[in-house]
Order: sequence, then structure tokens, then C-alpha cells
Amino acid sequence: MATPKKASARKSVAKKSSARTAAAKKSGASAKKSGASRKAPAKKSAPRKRGAKQRFGEAFLDKQRQALLAERRRYTEHAERYEAEAEQLVSEREPGDVQFDEESGEGDSIAVERERALQISAREREEIAEIDAALARIDNGTYGICVVSGKPIPKERLEAIPHASMRVEVKSSGPAWRRP
Repeated sequence: MATPKKASARKSVAKKSSARTAAAKKSGASAKKSGASRKAPAKKSAPRKRGAKQRFGEAFLDKQRQALLAERRRYTEHAERYEAEAEQLVSEREPGDVQFDEESGEGDSIAVERERALQISAREREEIAEIDAALARIDNGTYGICVVSGKPIPKERLEAIPHASMRVEVKSSGPAWRRP
């Protein structure tokens, strides 16, 4: 059995610990109240990428879309004209014919002229594909964002070359930006 001294010691220890707990609760409540006014600054989230509409405005995007469509029509006309020229060369002349005139200098064979026309037409078709990609970027909200670096393309560059997909420093870096 416990002696009266031990029992009273236990009671006093229990009273002290309950007093400490009560004091801690009171001070914690006041700390919570004062802590509410001193909130820790919220962590900054990663900056949200602004869409093309937010960055440029609807009027600029409409202007760019019209410029791209006009450019697309022009390239399409050129490509079709060069393809027709290549076909005409084949249909009108014999494959071994050589033409001597002021433009061709010493003479070009029909095959060389046809190949040149087809190469120009192919380049025009590549430009059309770039324009189509720019129109798609306008539609999906990524117009004006470099496809390689993800950084914004300056508005001035887009005004000069509406189908630009890369920043100048990326484009001028040469083949390093090309993906395998």
C-alpha cells in the first residue's frame, strides 16, 4: 500500500502536470490567435503561362490570322504554278532537248528546269505547312511561344514573320535546335 506521503506526492505531481497542460492550452490558443495575424507568406507558385489571347489580345490575333491566310493563298498559288510549269515542261518537249537563250546561258536541259520548278514548289509547300502550324497555334493558344525554348517570341518578330515558331536566338543557333 501507498504511504500517505507518496499518495500526496502523486497528487501534487498530477496537479502540476494538469496545471501545465491547462497553461499550455491557454497560451497555445493565444498563440494561435496571434499567429493568425502573422501568417507565413504563401509560397509563390510557378508563374502561369499566359495564353496567346491574354498576351496579345483578340485584335492582334485576328490581324495575324488574316496575314497568315493571305500568305498561305500566295504560297499556294506559287506552288501550283511551279508544279504546272514542271508538268508543262514534260509534256511539251522531249527529255533530251536543250534550250539556248538569254536566261539559261549555255543551256539547261528540260530535266534540270523541271527539277528546279519542283524544288521551288516543294519549298512553297513547306512554307504552307509552317503557316498551317502557326494557325493551329493561334487556335490552341500557344501562338507566340517558341516551340524549342518555350519562351515568348517578341511581338515585333511575329509582325514581321507571322508564321515564326522560334525566337531569333534559337533559330540562329543553327542545327542545335533540331530534334533527331
